Amino acid sequence: MFVQLKIKFNFVFQSTLIMSSSKEQLEALQDIRKMMQESSKFLSLSGFSGVFAGIYALLGAWVGKLIFGQFMNQEQLLGSITPSYKNMLVTVTLLCLLVLVLSIVTAFIFSKQKAHKNGAKLFDKTTNKLLFNMAVPLLAGGIFCSAMIYHGETFIYLVSPAMLLFYGIALINGSKYTYHEIKALGLLEIVLGILALFFLGHGLLFWAIGFGALHIIYGILVWYKHDRQA
Repeated sequence: MFVQLKIKFNFVFQSTLIMSSSKEQLEALQDIRKMMQESSKFLSLSGFSGVFAGIYALLGAWVGKLIFGQFMNQEQLLGSITPSYKNMLVTVTLLCLLVLVLSIVTAFIFSKQKAHKNGAKLFDKTTNKLLFNMAVPLLAGGIFCSAMIYHGETFIYLVSPAMLLFYGIALINGSKYTYHEIKALGLLEIVLGILALFFLGHGLLFWAIGFGALHIIYGILVWYKHDRQA
């Protein structure tokens, strides 16, 4: 009887050791996998940069609305190209560029601070892949939108939807190199761009929602999930 109990005890003890060892090995493999995934992703993107980009976009949309009201009315938009129309296009284009530059500079500053805090490099192979995969759709979209503006009032209503669509594609294209929240943001931008195609008179509103409100929500989410505990 004693021998049987001893055999059972040894069996249970060895099984426990095997299970414990297997559990530790599984946890070790999971840690290694997590480290490999993190090493292949750009994790210095700050949530604050998204929030500020959204604020810049909302301010830009507000100023753009004032510019539209100041330079021309609906009848002028549907008529021939006038000097005031050209002036409005130049002003709005410069405004969009200003919003873009401010967003890029802010993202660079916050990302550099986060990378320094985490002891990581801001620019490496992963960063270059992220920038390249986003730059191609953005460049194509920029040329496409510029061509529509160049051809005049016939296509002007399609500029805002096109910007949202190409931006969404760029985000999805680069999402595999950074936080997965970027992919969700990209999908929402594409949905907004499609909706804007059916409400052509409200392009500025969709632009403000896509580049403004969604960026702020995304930035807060990224900060809460990835930056808050860093």
